[in-house]
Amino acid sequence: MKNTYFYEVEKIYENIKDRIESRLEDYRRVWREGDNKAVYCELAFCILTPQSKAKNAWKAISELRDSKILFTGTEDEILPFLNIVRFNKTKAKNLYLLRQQMTNEKGEFITKDFFSSFNSILEMREWIVKNIRGMSYKEASHFLRNVGFGKELAILDRHILKNLVALEVIEVIPKTLSPKLYKEIEEKLKKYCKEVGIPMDNMDLLLWYLEAKDIFK
Repeated sequence: MKNTYFYEVEKIYENIKDRIESRLEDYRRVWREGDNKAVYCELAFCILTPQSKAKNAWKAISELRDSKILFTGTEDEILPFLNIVRFNKTKAKNLYLLRQQMTNEKGEFITKDFFSSFNSILEMREWIVKNIRGMSYKEASHFLRNVGFGKELAILDRHILKNLVALEVIEVIPKTLSPKLYKEIEEKLKKYCKEVGIPMDNMDLLLWYLEAKDIFK
């Protein structure tokens, strides 16, 4: 159901809807036109985002990409680029391990090809959560949204959860977010988005805009 806060949010949505749609098209273009390395960069970016600013995480990935160290470097070579994100030593290791998972025996990146083999987006997300170190449901959903597959997925960080309370989608911000609870809230948000006529991926960027006054990644 719509409450007073929703009507305030709806006005903002109408003002920025075109920007949101443009950004979502950028995401879809990454998958449609990008190669295995381009998709790998998006996956690596989401490994850096936990408890760190998205712009800092993307700056680090961009510099690692441009220097080629993202594709060839050791943990020690990756680490200096991560001084602008939290838990940089752990994340340097995670990036190194990710590269081993996303390359074949010839050292060729297989990211896009590999994920294209899944039957569904939810199946893809489950694999990411179970097999990629440093990726929870939030990060896995973030990656999939950033390559154009966010229509049925929620990226539940505290900023989003706070707004879901204000919209009366949920009653309180949970202290912890188990996989079961994550999916329950995701379903509630999915149902709410259908009721108010705002697609789920649009809603995510809208709620993020309310916090950051920006539409980024």
